[in-house]
Amino acid sequence: MAHVGKRVCWIIVLLSCFVHVQAIIEGLYCGLENCYDVLGVTRDSSKSDIVKAYRKLAKQWHPDMHKTKEGKESASTMFQKIANAYEILRDEEQRTDYDYMLDNPEEYLSHYYRYYKRRVTPKVDVRIVIVVTITIISVVQYLGALNNYKTAISYLCKEQKYRSKALDIAKTEGLLNNNKKRKRAMTKEEIKQEEEALIRKIIENKMDIRGGYSRPKYTDVLWIQLFLLPYHAFCFLCWNVRWVYLFNILKKEYGDEEKLYLIRKHMKCSHTQWDALGDHEKEEFMHQELWKRDKFQKWKEAKEEEMKIKLAENSRYKSFRRYMKKGGPGQMTFGPD
Repeated sequence: MAHVGKRVCWIIVLLSCFVHVQAIIEGLYCGLENCYDVLGVTRDSSKSDIVKAYRKLAKQWHPDMHKTKEGKESASTMFQKIANAYEILRDEEQRTDYDYMLDNPEEYLSHYYRYYKRRVTPKVDVRIVIVVTITIISVVQYLGALNNYKTAISYLCKEQKYRSKALDIAKTEGLLNNNKKRKRAMTKEEIKQEEEALIRKIIENKMDIRGGYSRPKYTDVLWIQLFLLPYHAFCFLCWNVRWVYLFNILKKEYGDEEKLYLIRKHMKCSHTQWDALGDHEKEEFMHQELWKRDKFQKWKEAKEEEMKIKLAENSRYKSFRRYMKKGGPGQMTFGPD
């Protein structure tokens, strides 16, 4: 009985191995056929030998070389096999994977992983994808900033206050065209266009637009920022070391730059938001000593209370509160079943 049991076990092992080896070949690469045999080459054949064999067989089995319907169907099937085998063996990485499968048929899962990884993974170099992506983001970023800047300039050109200032500057600097003979030769539309162009030019050159609508800079785009990242990181490290040494260890008093930094930090403003503030506002913050935590907290509470009073006096806000109390979208009421 013991001998019979051992024989049964060996038979099961051999059958499982056979099924296992067959399974790893079927559905992968050239299926149950050997890619080298399909092209009539050996594993020692060079790439040029494989190319020659493929061209010869492709010419022989091309469907257009056969006239009958059955011949065309048979040739088409064979041509697909030849093309598939050639695609596998001409690529060095795929050929290496295929040779590894022939030498190690028992590694069933790893063969599937390698095969489908080659098929699914894009063949484009990842570095190219990264470079193109960063370039597109940089271009979109700059064009978006430029559009914001042009929108701000167009808005200022329509505002009477800024138009008057621009015209005063033009008169002071003698930029207006006072040549009467030239004006007579121009139409009203041409005179208006010339004046508008002059106003726009003065506003662009004289107006200090800050924040998100400021004039775009090439140094703000992603590519330049990434290039300057090591420099900015080094400056940031030095700045923090200096801060700790001067104000935490030596206990020195803050300068104007440090005070403004603390105020911006308390207000949680980004660089863009902070730059958008006027100089008079920053001077007012300095005058109120808002770099000190306790004074900033009192100032913040006063501002919040002031905002509540303004909202309470606002008729639209009152209507909104009444609407919410009556069961607006923020509340749900259930009636009896």
